[in-house]
Amino acid sequence: MSTPAITLWSDANYFSPYVMSVYVALQEKGLDFSLKTIDLSSGEHLKPGWRGFDSTRRVPLLQVGDFFLSESSAIAEYLEERFAPPVWSRLYPHELEKRARARQVQAWLRSDLMPIREERPTEVVFAGEKKAPLSEAGRRAADKLFALAQSLLVEGQQNLFGEWSIADTDLALMLNRLVLNGDAVPERLADYAAFQWQRASVQRFIALSAKHPG
Repeated sequence: MSTPAITLWSDANYFSPYVMSVYVALQEKGLDFSLKTIDLSSGEHLKPGWRGFDSTRRVPLLQVGDFFLSESSAIAEYLEERFAPPVWSRLYPHELEKRARARQVQAWLRSDLMPIREERPTEVVFAGEKKAPLSEAGRRAADKLFALAQSLLVEGQQNLFGEWSIADTDLALMLNRLVLNGDAVPERLADYAAFQWQRASVQRFIALSAKHPG
């Protein structure tokens, strides 16, 4: 089945967790796409002329034919509808309530837990950097993450909803900010994150970031 040309814009180092989420989504859909980068450190994304300038001026930016879209969770939902099952693989659970819960997880990870994101940037995940012990705010955020993740993850399951979804990748990345820094993480959650990290689509993105260190 023919599809329009697809391009994904990323940060130059491939350190963005949100670019990773879209990259994994495209890979899981089995879609052919091109990768382009924009240098965030030099402010290239804030200059007129870049295709994302008239959007949110952030990555990821997805181009499908003549259509441009930013914000990773919006992109994932667009891809699920534009390249819908059963022809293309699912990004979200089949059941309505589970699908809604997966989107809730995505929204939560993007809007909460700021101390973890600040104290455990993705340089920890993709470049092997080590950071100082968590602050009190960081520990509270980590405890909240652990409590909610354990409430979502059914004992004995390796995916949140009994089948893989893009929310699994997003949650695993948040957990691995801590795991890969050497912070104490409940064993069940560390095992879950390690399992999700071995998914082929995730490993392909990690290989990209390894080739473009900060």
